Amino acid sequence: MGSMEMENMRAETVGEEKLDQEKQMGLEEVNLSDQSIKSKKIRKQKKKKRYRFIPRFGCMRLHDGVPAAEQPDAAGGFDVEAGCNGRNHLPTHLVVMVNGIIGSAQNWRYAAKQFVKAYPNDVLVHCSESNSSMLTFDGVDVMGKRLADEVISVANRHPNLQKISFVGHSLGGLIARYAIAELYRRDLMTKSGEENGGDESHKSSLEDKPMGNIAGLEPVNFITCATPHLGSRGHKQVPVFCGFYAMEKVASRASWLLGRTGRHLFLSDCDDGKPPLLLRMSSDSEDLKFISALQLFKRRVAYSNARFDHLVGWSSASLRRRNELPKESSEKCSIPHIVNEEKLYTANPQQEVSLKAKVPRRRTAEMEETMIKGLTRLSWERVDVSFKGSMQRFLAHNAIQVKTYCINSAGADVIQHMIDNFQR
Repeated sequence: MGSMEMENMRAETVGEEKLDQEKQMGLEEVNLSDQSIKSKKIRKQKKKKRYRFIPRFGCMRLHDGVPAAEQPDAAGGFDVEAGCNGRNHLPTHLVVMVNGIIGSAQNWRYAAKQFVKAYPNDVLVHCSESNSSMLTFDGVDVMGKRLADEVISVANRHPNLQKISFVGHSLGGLIARYAIAELYRRDLMTKSGEENGGDESHKSSLEDKPMGNIAGLEPVNFITCATPHLGSRGHKQVPVFCGFYAMEKVASRASWLLGRTGRHLFLSDCDDGKPPLLLRMSSDSEDLKFISALQLFKRRVAYSNARFDHLVGWSSASLRRRNELPKESSEKCSIPHIVNEEKLYTANPQQEVSLKAKVPRRRTAEMEETMIKGLTRLSWERVDVSFKGSMQRFLAHNAIQVKTYCINSAGADVIQHMIDNFQR
């Protein structure tokens, strides 16, 4: 019995020693795992510090919650709408997006998808392609007529449409302004002889809102982004010239390099002895009612780059005189790159008289003043954008549109602001 007890005691002591060893091994493993976790965290922090200066491209992280279907047309443009699984009925609101100079329909791909994602049941976005690449040198009037034909074609393909809105970037805003006047003229021509006759009561005035449609649809939103509404001839209207008068004069004389579009932008065209086209587009003429067509829209919005846009001046894009440009506010807005908003600005109706006056010698400052007075007879919402602090600030002209998401993603909040305030 004594020997058996001794063996049991030895076995117990051996078991206890093994348990102690296992506990020590476990503690060592825990310590090692803790150390490895800490070392991994330190490595990640070092990597973040090391590559902090490299911009994180968002194109790999873009995710659309609603499937978007793209349908190309014969002209090279495409329609973007929600897929069959993402909508309950056919969209009734056509949004026409117009590219700028040497641009294409692809420039609006990101914005189009975001619009459809936000309003899958309401919106059909058409990215125009009738004025792409070198065709943008043909002149604002020619491009405006092309766009008008394209819009009518889209409306005929989708008989369920009831409303229409335009979004134009840079030169695209001017093209859209001409196109709506052309579409308005065609709509008036399709009416009965009594409505198209010389009845003075039918003539539109700015006191009574004109009744009419654009391409047979109800006009709602007219939005421009970094559009040179006042042209590119004026002082500091092309910021890349840094305000040097000599460089601005050289650019004006070399405007022919951009074809008829260049002459229109630099106000050097004089077809048949008429004033420059952009000057004529600031009022109603006998054949085209530019202001009346623009007045049909419920909203008119001008997005402009307050800084870092090397192609379009702030005053030209925002329809302001240079002494009216607001100072930078220290208050932080809820949207990072929106620095100032002016809701429903309405000009003094007494300015209408000065539009009929002729511009002597076509001095640039006087032409700009005439255009400002003509266009601001209508109410405009102004949204000033600044990419200050962003690595993409020097690409502000394209960033405001998010032309290419990988390198212009900073403007995504501007597109979101546009969508949030979009009237359906």
